[in-house]
Amino acid sequence: MSFIRLFVFPLLAVLQLLLSLTMWVVIIQALISWVEPNPYNPIVRTLRIITDPLLRPFRRLQWKLFHRTIPVDLSPIFVILLIWALKVFLSQLRFVLLT
Repeated sequence: MSFIRLFVFPLLAVLQLLLSLTMWVVIIQALISWVEPNPYNPIVRTLRIITDPLLRPFRRLQWKLFHRTIPVDLSPIFVILLIWALKVFLSQLRFVLLT
């Protein structure tokens, strides 16, 4: 039990923190994309560098499935739902390891 308390719990806590930060970056990038920001702004470029690898597979999937019916990019919603599911899984894993 001491190994779990010393290494696994802090690792799970760090993973949950990184997932939370990633979720907020995706939310901020989605909100900024609504106002057509300057693509040369360093903040906008950094947000795109961080979020594009996460959003790209979901954009391709949305394009293949719904390109004629849904003209709005829903990939941030899919990424946020995936991050939320991973956070729930990690919290359940911490609970199981605790008992």
